[in-house]
Amino acid sequence: MTPGTARTKPAGRRGGAVPRLAVRGARLVATLAVTLLGLLFVTFLIGRVVPVDPVLAVVGDRASQSTYDAAYIELGLDKPLYQQFWIFLKNALTGDLGTSILTKKPIVEDIKRVFPATLELATAGILIGTVFGIPLGVLAAVRQGGIADQMIRVFGLIGYSAPIFWLGLLGLLVFYAKLDWVAGPGRIDISYEYSITPATGLLLLDSAMQGQWDAFRNVLAHLALPALLLGYFSMAYISRMTRSFMLNELAQEYIITARVKGVSETRIIWVHALGNAAVPLVTVVALSYAGLLEGSVLTETVFAWPGLGQYLTNSLQNADMNAVLGGTLVIGIIFVGLNLLSDLLYNLLDPRVRRRK
Repeated sequence: MTPGTARTKPAGRRGGAVPRLAVRGARLVATLAVTLLGLLFVTFLIGRVVPVDPVLAVVGDRASQSTYDAAYIELGLDKPLYQQFWIFLKNALTGDLGTSILTKKPIVEDIKRVFPATLELATAGILIGTVFGIPLGVLAAVRQGGIADQMIRVFGLIGYSAPIFWLGLLGLLVFYAKLDWVAGPGRIDISYEYSITPATGLLLLDSAMQGQWDAFRNVLAHLALPALLLGYFSMAYISRMTRSFMLNELAQEYIITARVKGVSETRIIWVHALGNAAVPLVTVVALSYAGLLEGSVLTETVFAWPGLGQYLTNSLQNADMNAVLGGTLVIGIIFVGLNLLSDLLYNLLDPRVRRRK
């Protein structure tokens, strides 16, 4: 092999890397587009098969037949199904999800108003679940079959299987009504509600940025119990999956090799084993976060938390199907987005994927 030939090899590899990245990017965009299109189609079908008459929800059940017929035509329900879907698709792609029957406002504005409350609650919950769930899962795997393992598994089983609304009511009874350790239902006391100028919609962040520390403590007192409840729920799942991933990693040959070489047990567990287990854990945490962001309907209902879950519940109870479908679409987009993010992080963290690039 001549020196000139040796120099041309790396250039060829670099030249081939660009088309591969382009192909991967095109596939990713195509997959995302098809997924979102399928999500829009399923959402549209849900609105057509549910046993709720959208016309009656608008005009009421005492409207005359002529009023009913006029509203039926105005809503486009007289058109063929494919034309209705095309109109729905165009409106959704331009950010028009319709108008809420309940609030008389555009659904996009309603979701912008209620989603920060859900985002704040879900973020606090997933942080609690991740910070405590991963170490507990590691401890359970390291002490497999021991007392610590059994206690962690039982603790997680209760959190994963107990009805979350029951835990919420029990928590309010004990920690609010009896012990008075936390604030009651709602997001903030009315005496502090107007002292915070809305900026991000995240009351903890807004009150801290504006130096309203009394309001900050009040918001934190309201947030503590529902966030701990959701954190316990996600912690149960994350700890169980961490234990499973860690048991698989601790049984691998590279762990035996590291022990033979005299690597400390702490480094083996927390660097080597957990480092490899972190790759699939990214997907677990991301999907858990998406599950909390979808509204945590029961938790928000029990704690009167003015988020997306309570908004969807009120809309469903009042047959406001435009709002229900708009919220459902947002939830689907959240799942797709976080799943995509977890795939990207998976590719960054997994050395086997990096070597194939």
